[in-house]
This record gives sequence, structure tokens and C-alpha cells, in this order.
Amino acid sequence: MGFRAGRGRGSESESGSRHGAPGSGDRVGNAPRGSGRAAASAAGMDSEEDSFVRLPCSDASQNDGQESLEQLRQEIDRFKERHSVLEQECEELQVAKEAAEQRTRELRQEGELLRKTLEQQLFLNRDEERALQMLSALPEKKMMFKGLVANKEDVNKLTLTPWIQYPLPGGSALITFEKAEVAQRIIEMKEHVVKLSCGDKLEEPDQCRMRVQAAPVELLLPSALEIRLTQSSRSILVSDLPSLGIPEETLLDKLELFFSKTKNGGSEVESREFWGDSGQMVLTFTRDGVAEPLIEKGHIQVLIERGKYKVKISPCMIGSIINVQLQPSRCSKTVLLSGIPDLLDEESMRDTLEIHFQKASRGGGEVDALAYVPAGQTGLAVFVEDTG
Repeated sequence: MGFRAGRGRGSESESGSRHGAPGSGDRVGNAPRGSGRAAASAAGMDSEEDSFVRLPCSDASQNDGQESLEQLRQEIDRFKERHSVLEQECEELQVAKEAAEQRTRELRQEGELLRKTLEQQLFLNRDEERALQMLSALPEKKMMFKGLVANKEDVNKLTLTPWIQYPLPGGSALITFEKAEVAQRIIEMKEHVVKLSCGDKLEEPDQCRMRVQAAPVELLLPSALEIRLTQSSRSILVSDLPSLGIPEETLLDKLELFFSKTKNGGSEVESREFWGDSGQMVLTFTRDGVAEPLIEKGHIQVLIERGKYKVKISPCMIGSIINVQLQPSRCSKTVLLSGIPDLLDEESMRDTLEIHFQKASRGGGEVDALAYVPAGQTGLAVFVEDTG
């Protein structure tokens, strides 16, 4: 590094010396060889011509340059480090973005699945509500479960035999065909025009036709049933009853009289009930503590009309349904006809419907059963298991 000296202006004496005294030039020109650099410098300072002088750099300037270079290197290193951090953050943001997109897709799938589940649940709830409405319209009825256990492994198994009561409004009919394809064909046609007849004479065309609608019959069948069984503390089950050829009420009177006496281990009887063709009866006492000793005996001799007969005493189990799951089921052979006007008497209308839907030309077939309820009345149909 160096600096550049500016132009100097000499004094008048120096000017005169330069122009008028050739000796001065000789002095400069004849300067000693060893002092040429200094002499030239001095001559330059005395003249008005431009001169350039190079001076060596000082140590301070060199140090400043090194510090500046070191600072630049440090700045570059810092920027590299920040660049690396930004690249890492970009990679993390990309990973987070992909994870968020994946989670969004999963949430959409879960939402779709939840929507379908809710739709199915609403469908089942509507079916259950309809079943409850149907059941609430029916009177309460006691149920008796009976069967034969062949193996010990089957003790906890229960077989259900459908016995479905289906309410029928007025102006409707249920028709069951021998073949399921006939019922399906009638349902697909939806509306049917039925000719009415009064005896053997047909009325005028405008007066002897009616339109009825055909629809499938859907029932709610139990798919799972949970029953809670509790042993009655006041009732006993009496079985192996004797066949004496006497009326049922007479036999019940004699058994009630026997078990109402304390000497026979009984007490006052509150109620009695004969279970149909099962050959069993249930006796309920007015107080607790009577049934258990009789059950422990297992069998007891009863006196009936001067004869002794051995009967079996068993605990009376009371079952209550605590949970039931229903599933919709469509009858394959039965069709519901509605919109039937009250134009004929019940028997004539039933015959008319059966004749119409038996004809293959009208899409019908062989009829297995038909139930008709006139307008203004209500009916109750019973569906049992089809074993055919």
C-alpha cells in the first residue's frame, strides 16, 4: 500500500534557481550514486511536477486487514450455520405437513365410518321403536320356557321358537303363498286391480273393481336374548301329578287343600296355576320360609280321595328379560295388502282376494293362507317358524 503526493508550489527563489541557474540541475544530476533515492525525493519536493511515492504498510494496517478477514469468515460460518438450521426446520415442517395430511385422511375415513355407523344405529333405533310401539299395543302375557336338557354342556343354551304377533289394521289382509317367488312378484307389481263379485253375478265394470296395494311384511326377530332367573321364595313347582280322571279344577282344589295344612309342611296358599299340558302346577304361599323345606324334600306323598300319590317338588324359577337384541327380517312368502274398501262381507272379500291372487295371469300362485280384517276393525296375526 502507499499514498500519492500532491503537486507542490515552490518559492520565487526556487523558481528562479530552477530556470536561471543551470548549476542546480547539475547538482542534482551529479549527486552521489549512493544517495540517489533521497536526492530524487528532495528534488521532487522542490519541483512543481507530480511525483508518486510508495511507502510500506504499517503493522496496524495489516492487523486491521486480518481482523476484517477473520470477521468475514466468522460471518460466513454463522450464515452457514443458520442455513443448516433453516434446512432442518424445512425438513421438519415437511414431515409435519405430511403427518397432518395423513391424519386428515384418517379423520375423514373415521368420520365416514362414524356416519355409516350412526345411520345404521338410527335405522335399528327406528326398528326398535316400531317394535316397542307394536308390543305396547299388545296385552302383557306370561311366558313359560320348557324343554329337555340332553347334555350337561347344553344347560346354558336356549333355543327360541318364533311366535310373532303382528297387528293388522282395518282394511288390510295378509296372504301367504306356497312359493316365495310368487310373493316377490306380487310385491314388485305394488298395485293390483281386483274385480269384485256378488255371488255368481258380476256388477258393472265401473262398480266391481277395487285397487289394493301390496307391500312386504317385515318383522323384528330376536337375535340375542338375556334372561335373569331368580328363584321364588314363596312358590313351588309341583310335577308328576296323578291322572285320576277328574276335572282339572277339582285336582287343583285337592292339592291346594293338602299344601295349605301346616302338618303337611305347607301354609296358606295365595294362588295356584296349572301349566296346561305340561302336567305341572305352581303353588304360591302367602309367607316366606314355606317353599324351601318342601323343595329340600324333593318328593312328597299327597292324599287325594283316600289315595296317596307321590309328586315331585321343585323350585319355581322366575325369569325376566333384561336385554333383547332385534334384527329386521322380511317374510319371504307373505304379502301385506292394504287399502281394501268395505264393499263385501268378510267371507266374500276373503274368497275374492284368494281367487284373484291364485291366477297366474295376474302374477299370482297357490295361496297357503289368507287373513282379512274389514275396515273399522283390528286383527292380530301370528307368525310361526316355517318348517317346510
